[in-house]
Amino acid sequence: MTLFYILLVTLAGGLASVSIAAMLTVGLLSRIVKHLVSLSTGVLLSTALLHVLPEAFESGADPHTLFLVLLGGLMFFFLLEKAELYRHTHHHEGDGHHHHHHFDREQAGRGGLSVLVGDSIHNFCDGIIIAAAFLADHHLGWVTAMAIVAHEIPQEVGDYIVLLNAGFSRRKALLFNAVSGLAAVAGGLLGYFVVGPWQSMFPYLLVAASSSFVYVSVADLIPQLQRRLPAKDTALQLLWLGVGIVFVIIVVGGKHSH
Repeated sequence: MTLFYILLVTLAGGLASVSIAAMLTVGLLSRIVKHLVSLSTGVLLSTALLHVLPEAFESGADPHTLFLVLLGGLMFFFLLEKAELYRHTHHHEGDGHHHHHHFDREQAGRGGLSVLVGDSIHNFCDGIIIAAAFLADHHLGWVTAMAIVAHEIPQEVGDYIVLLNAGFSRRKALLFNAVSGLAAVAGGLLGYFVVGPWQSMFPYLLVAASSSFVYVSVADLIPQLQRRLPAKDTALQLLWLGVGIVFVIIVVGGKHSH
């Protein structure tokens, strides 16, 4: 049953993001993404700080080692970002730089492929994290999966918009996004069959998962929210952040009540 849950969650996360992208126009997606970013920031931070990290530290593992893993995880994701596997910059026509004709389209094409490679690696790691969480505790697995999916939807929708800007057709962008999402299923399978026998490693994997949540929130999502906005938009940001946090608190409360 655990394997079924892992496969179900890893597959559903990718399909949900692709389905949302397929149903909505690019203009509407652009407006929705900013609210999803706020929501996923609240979900990721509260899941890491209120649920996954406490679960790891309550396991009896050495706290100093767990903090070392947390620091190592943050540095690892920082280096991944430096390698442009997580984030990408794109030149645009009329940006003030002097490029040869079609330079920007060529750069965008490479950037689109870079997005797919980075997203596949990210999804693969998420699959392993989901598997480890389910193997440690089913409730923890669902909460961790919820946090990952909450982040994956705005990320995949954002990647879809990037692919369109990179010159991919709508159909091809959706197809490549779906294929990229299958990397999470592969990671889940690997996690179940390879990580499963190593029960003693679960606390450290949970901390590694938390480092991913914290880094993505602090280094990627929050900077997107830190812009000078009208009071109404700022209030909406806080509202969606609060919704994410409260939702996780309710779920966590159910876990720690028994």
